[in-house]
Amino acid sequence: MTVRVRGDLDYDTSDDALDAVLEQLSAGRAPRDVRLDFGELTWIDSTGLSTLLMIHRRTSTLGATLHLDNRPAVLERMLLMTNVLDHLTAPAADERAGAELEEDGVSGAGAT
Repeated sequence: MTVRVRGDLDYDTSDDALDAVLEQLSAGRAPRDVRLDFGELTWIDSTGLSTLLMIHRRTSTLGATLHLDNRPAVLERMLLMTNVLDHLTAPAADERAGAELEEDGVSGAGAT
């Protein structure tokens, strides 16, 4: 699933952006990957960052991995200053658990 974010992601627009993503997430089967395309983002403030954290919380709950694509400099600065890039783009919990089992030499269905 890909959602394009255009213009500002701030106090005035964040609710609309969150609603659009949540609508897509509830429209059908839960996606494995959720991509936010920021190619046309012009501004983000702390409310926009909070919205990204809420989207991440929801995608993680669904077991989906969030991807932040085509990040402009304004978003990159925000993510670096707040140190949340790794948190927002970490693999979904079930994907991490599977990777940890494989690193321990355990794999396959029913592995414990």
